[in-house]
Amino acid sequence: MASPHLLKLMLSCRKITAQVTSPRTDSIVAMASSSEQEFLPQYRAKLNRFPRSHNFWDAKIASRIGEKLGLRLKEIGVSDVEIDLEEELSRPTHYKIMVISVFDSVKRMGIRVSGAEKLQSQ
Repeated sequence: MASPHLLKLMLSCRKITAQVTSPRTDSIVAMASSSEQEFLPQYRAKLNRFPRSHNFWDAKIASRIGEKLGLRLKEIGVSDVEIDLEEELSRPTHYKIMVISVFDSVKRMGIRVSGAEKLQSQ
């Protein structure tokens, strides 16, 4: 059996990006990001808020990014992805909450996320 596609998250205080790469070529097959058009009004509102926030995304936005990624994976026929558990476990606690939101949303779209169950038990 071929290794499953890899789901990787890139997180910063201003952006969250979820991408899935092909096991054979390491090329990106699907991606969703907080920089997409849908999220711009929320980003601008937080950018101009006082007092200023250093974190521009939350669990709700992370969840929506997971939904978008799940839909895109279904469209191309990918039903199983895996995460790099060591990388996810090394994240600061405040990021883990958002990461779990992304993974849960992808799972709700019918995509199996191998390794995510171990992350939630930590």
